[in-house]
Amino acid sequence: MALRPVMVNVKALDALAVGRFWAEALGWTAYRGGATTYVGPPGGLVWPDPVVLGIDVVPVPEPKTAVKNRVHLDLATTSADHRTELIARLESIGATRVDVGQGEVPWTVLADPEGNEFCVLEPREIYRDTGPVAAVVVDCTDPRAMARFWGEATDWTVHEVADDHASLRSAQGGGPYLEFLRTPDAKTVPDRLHLDLLPYPGDDKAAEVDRLRALGAADLDVGQGDVAWTCLTDPEGHEFCVLAP
Repeated sequence: MALRPVMVNVKALDALAVGRFWAEALGWTAYRGGATTYVGPPGGLVWPDPVVLGIDVVPVPEPKTAVKNRVHLDLATTSADHRTELIARLESIGATRVDVGQGEVPWTVLADPEGNEFCVLEPREIYRDTGPVAAVVVDCTDPRAMARFWGEATDWTVHEVADDHASLRSAQGGGPYLEFLRTPDAKTVPDRLHLDLLPYPGDDKAAEVDRLRALGAADLDVGQGDVAWTCLTDPEGHEFCVLAP
């Protein structure tokens, strides 16, 4: 049994506007589905996408706090010119430059129109085939423990594990990495972004949730009520959801 990451859930005051921003940023398409806006590759809605992680923007009444998100996206670039052009285009559609204490680094830190931080990376060979999203990056205190949990929770393969970082990726290749970076600060507010996981057809969702609890996940009540998905937290308190098949 295993779960597959299928999308990044983003909370927003204006889900349609934030969805449109990310669609333009990634060269994807925004699909309106009720109150939420799903952003996926162009060419028609395919869900779950077999390769990429879509972005599902969900409306919430609370704005983002001033605290830096502990989950963010890294965007890939293919050349120095591409990076320059991408940053300029992102700023033209509402992105702003932000200082999160990064100092002198080769990447650029931006925020979307509601303040969610993300990075535009310099060209890196490792991300040559990821598509526009290079990685979903999670701040944590123990990358090794996070790699153990997420490696067992999902069907993704652990690629690299060290004291200060760890990474996973779909065993099929393609699509983004899931990366864990060691940071000194602890989690203090709910994540504005989180992963949604999906059982494979024929798998038992309740059994999968029980398996996650045995691995160290905890139940989470965010006032969701009676819904088809299950809200949990990983061992460091990052929220995530297990969707119904």
